[in-house]
Amino acid sequence: MELRLWEALGADLLCPFHYFAVADGTDLRSVKWSRGRYDETELSNIFTANDVRVRTVLNELHDKVADVGAMRALGFCVSVAHAEYMARKFVEAGITARALSGGTSAVERDATLNGLRDGSVKAVFAVDVLNEGLDVPDVDTVLMLRPTESATVFLQQLGRGLRRTPTKAVLTVLDFIGYHRKEFSFAQRFRALTGDSRRGLERQVEEGFPFLPLGCQIVLDKQAQALVLDNIRSQIANRWQQIVSELRTHGERDMDLSAFLEDSGIELSDIPRAGKRSWTELRRDAGLPTGEGSDLEDALLKRVRAFTHVDDAERAQTYTRLLVDAGSVEYASLSETDQRMTRMLYYSLWSDGGGFESYGEGLGALGREVATRSEIADVVDYAYSASRHVPIGLGGHLSDIPLKVNARYQREEILAALDFPRKPNSFREGVWYSADRNVDAFFVTLTKSEADYSPTTMYADYPISPTLFHWESQSTTSVASATGQRYLSGASTVLLFVRQKQTDEFGTAPYLFLGPATYVTHTGDRPIAITWKLKHPMPAEFFNAGAAIAQ
Repeated sequence: MELRLWEALGADLLCPFHYFAVADGTDLRSVKWSRGRYDETELSNIFTANDVRVRTVLNELHDKVADVGAMRALGFCVSVAHAEYMARKFVEAGITARALSGGTSAVERDATLNGLRDGSVKAVFAVDVLNEGLDVPDVDTVLMLRPTESATVFLQQLGRGLRRTPTKAVLTVLDFIGYHRKEFSFAQRFRALTGDSRRGLERQVEEGFPFLPLGCQIVLDKQAQALVLDNIRSQIANRWQQIVSELRTHGERDMDLSAFLEDSGIELSDIPRAGKRSWTELRRDAGLPTGEGSDLEDALLKRVRAFTHVDDAERAQTYTRLLVDAGSVEYASLSETDQRMTRMLYYSLWSDGGGFESYGEGLGALGREVATRSEIADVVDYAYSASRHVPIGLGGHLSDIPLKVNARYQREEILAALDFPRKPNSFREGVWYSADRNVDAFFVTLTKSEADYSPTTMYADYPISPTLFHWESQSTTSVASATGQRYLSGASTVLLFVRQKQTDEFGTAPYLFLGPATYVTHTGDRPIAITWKLKHPMPAEFFNAGAAIAQ
């Protein structure tokens, strides 16, 4: 569920949520921080020290929940003492409540959950045990009563209330937040909720989260908004030395990139940031061992960011295999599909060809870059593990092309997969026609700025619906031209590659492959405005964001 939240919401498989972030005034800035999280004993002592926070929780509950007497609520706590404290205070306030933990007997646990199901228990306060495996579909309220550093845990907790039922219209989520240490990141949970980058989150928080699935809301009170914005902005600021120090504290375990990011709460974008840093450099700055490299290493490490979007299994597996075997790969002996994959990898590293006489020579040089290959493999593994969409193969006469609908690609990968006859860095247009394949590939950026596009290329491109896309041809293309006739007659296979912006937190943004499209209708001339119908609906969150851009 956690990797498909938006897709499931868009498909009406999950209940919509109304998420409220409420500032509770709690000051956690002096709480001990170790290994990417707060000290739980100190947190528990703060949360059970007085009733001020409980009064805030109860006030918000009565304000946000229409009928507290009919609710079925789960509250996630930091400790057994905290859970028992919250249950006691709710009972004192006239709300039937129970506490559950790993130490609760099976009999008591079953009785408590049965009470929640039949409505005789209105709230259950839990410590860890309800993050996974709970089956009470009627839960309609979730109380986040502890700071959660892990996006995975946060989504597991949220997911306890997202089951659809005939009587539940919406899940109400109350998240109580205070003043946090600089190491704590709000970006994790909001990225989990929205799928946006951390830089994109800043705008979303400021504008009230306009790009959400139908029926969902994220509402921050004024103080919570200020706290979250300040936290996100501080996380965006350059903090390389802080990350180095964080890695040193984990150094004795010598964990890989994925484990470090999960354990520390640091984001991938903090490391291969716009080609200026790398995991290899981070390890070396922290005094940890790395593999060897040559005089090519610095330039190659700057290209690691070109792999931060890999999100389909075939590409992730093939890239990893090629990285492991780079020094011994015989390009000529590979299948046509694997040769295309090899070129996709190769041009992701060297869009200008790298000055090598052959792909084999380039792969041989890559084989000597032990640290770089290891880092790229780690990044590919991490990126794929965070993939959000189910990829769909092209099939038919394009089945040998290793591009998947709903997956993301850099321009170099797309051109290599489609057998572009020149080096990818020579491509400057937004369209390319492959006569050999009879394929028209369209490269579309939804948000265009006058700084990056000339007046003649500020085309009006936007999604109309999940299956319809409005696109404008180049300004020189007329209806009567051979190109225009090819578009309007459906003589070629049109493939749509679309991105929201030209850049993202890693640098050049990848394109989302929306797949094959067929002609529906058109208006105008030079340029021609064409409506295309997609073979596969675009991902829900991409449509929502794209439609908002078009407004």
